[in-house]
Amino acid sequence: MQVTSLHDNELLTQFRQPATKEKAFTAIIKKYQEKLYWHIRRMVVTHEDTDDVLQNVFIKVWRNLDNFREDSQLYTWLYRIATNESLTFLENKKRKASISLDNEAAGLENLVRADEHFDANKLEWKLQLAIQQLPEKQRLVFNLRYYDEMPYEEMSRVLDTSEGALKASYHHAARKIEDYIKNS
Repeated sequence: MQVTSLHDNELLTQFRQPATKEKAFTAIIKKYQEKLYWHIRRMVVTHEDTDDVLQNVFIKVWRNLDNFREDSQLYTWLYRIATNESLTFLENKKRKASISLDNEAAGLENLVRADEHFDANKLEWKLQLAIQQLPEKQRLVFNLRYYDEMPYEEMSRVLDTSEGALKASYHHAARKIEDYIKNS
């Protein structure tokens, strides 16, 4: 059986054995890298920033995987690390630039508009622009639900927030996005 096709609990068992630790970690990266990349990318917008954050995520995973208690699924734990690293990155970027939240949203919108494939007439680009207008928490909840199709119960564990609050955030985000698309 190939290592990449192993279930998470088998990968974790192999990770905890010195002889197979690196091979198991490589399999974890291969299994989750793309999902985590797109989760981070929707938050930090640029490919370069996403790569930096993703690298930090996997460094943290390598350092802390021995301490993973398996109270949740590995996927949930990885998403939580990726979410926290993305939020930390955005906070540090905001602090370095000393810009207001309004300017940050405009900055993210400008990054979307600067993309060489940007076409304002395409619905997908309007959706991306609308998402960048959302407050950080709503943007995160919307991305997890809409793109990753993460159930509220799972999202609750990732974000340490009640399911009711998440449903409300998603509802408000969807309404704002709908209004933005209708009015643009």
